Amino acid sequence: MAPAARVSLNKFLITARKALLAPSAQRPNPLVFVIGNESADLDSLCSSILLAYFCTYRTTPPTLHIPLSNLPQADLALRPELTAVLKPAGLHTNDLITLDGLPRDDNVTPENTQWLLVDHNSLTGPLAARGFGGPERIIGCIDHHDDEGVVPPTVNPRIIEKSGSCMSLVVEYCKPVWEELSRLESEEGTTNSREEWESHLAHLALAPILIDTTNLTSKDKTTGWDTGAVEFLEGRLTQSQKTSATGGGQGYDRTAYFNHITSLKEEIAGLSYRDILRKDYKRWEDGGLAVGISTVVRGLEYLLTEIGDQKEFTEALRAWAKEQELDIAAVMTVSNPDGKFTRELLIWAFNERAAKVVKRFVEKHGEEGLQLQTWGGGKLDSDDAKGEWVRCWTQGRVDKSRKQVAPMLRDAMKEAARL
Repeated sequence: MAPAARVSLNKFLITARKALLAPSAQRPNPLVFVIGNESADLDSLCSSILLAYFCTYRTTPPTLHIPLSNLPQADLALRPELTAVLKPAGLHTNDLITLDGLPRDDNVTPENTQWLLVDHNSLTGPLAARGFGGPERIIGCIDHHDDEGVVPPTVNPRIIEKSGSCMSLVVEYCKPVWEELSRLESEEGTTNSREEWESHLAHLALAPILIDTTNLTSKDKTTGWDTGAVEFLEGRLTQSQKTSATGGGQGYDRTAYFNHITSLKEEIAGLSYRDILRKDYKRWEDGGLAVGISTVVRGLEYLLTEIGDQKEFTEALRAWAKEQELDIAAVMTVSNPDGKFTRELLIWAFNERAAKVVKRFVEKHGEEGLQLQTWGGGKLDSDDAKGEWVRCWTQGRVDKSRKQVAPMLRDAMKEAARL
């Protein structure tokens, strides 16, 4: 059967919100959600929208898939880059359905929901704590992280592949439906709407791919999935619809679009330490310990001089760890001082058991795996009688992001639990 006639992204999100907020007797049952990971970066947020949109049209009649942004509504304000990406897609942050929009009545329960995971393959955070997203309720997964073995092997899709951006895998999966919808609309003569909607979708999908692969220049991250997706997406933009995402009106330009988003993503001068730590944050529990890792788009020197000072930073990190109930807190920075791509890693263990885990992690991966070297002459390093242990390094292996470092830490936590 041919796919149903589609609507704009904006109207799709309005329909999804109405369905979610409808009286319980009128809601779809089960409710089908598409959700990215709890860091809620561009890749997760944009991928969940695009995947939900096209999955809705994979069946006739359509089966509504609700894109759920995995963060509170207030946290959208920490992401000016998202606002810039949504604009050429015909959207605003207020259009997104966040965790605050998930009804808490007795009729929205783990048992009457289904989950399609994107940009992760194990649901964590507040939703998991409420019992949502167990293996028996997962109906599909598209991800580019290490497979944690939670997603059942029988679900469809079950795509876990290495790529710079998860969006690239999403685009490949959605491509057949996307092309079929476009073909039918072209035959029916709805060209004007089709071209506008194609532009909205393409801009939404291009942004995270360009950001995650550094405009397709990162040799460590860029894969064939990424280059193929960008080629396909830019091909959806007709000359008349290659409107400037930067507002200049000069037409779509890949590098200009990338630079515009990057400049906004790196602007953290007006944020508090707490906001910086929670902007791009993920938390896990393994072996009876909890670890949280914040990724920050400026270097430690900037954090200690332009946002506040060392004392304020360490107090804020301790307070954040307490708020999140962490045994181990980590901060990973990404910066380009003098045009050189640089990573730094700070790890704070808050008790003796956590300190043993982190020391094991350093012993196993510190030299060859990550090429860690003491940062700032050790001015952030400390030990105390209570068992706390803090170390900060520059990271020689700049190709190792949180996607690689988190599994290393979690493996050390699991090993400690077995001893």
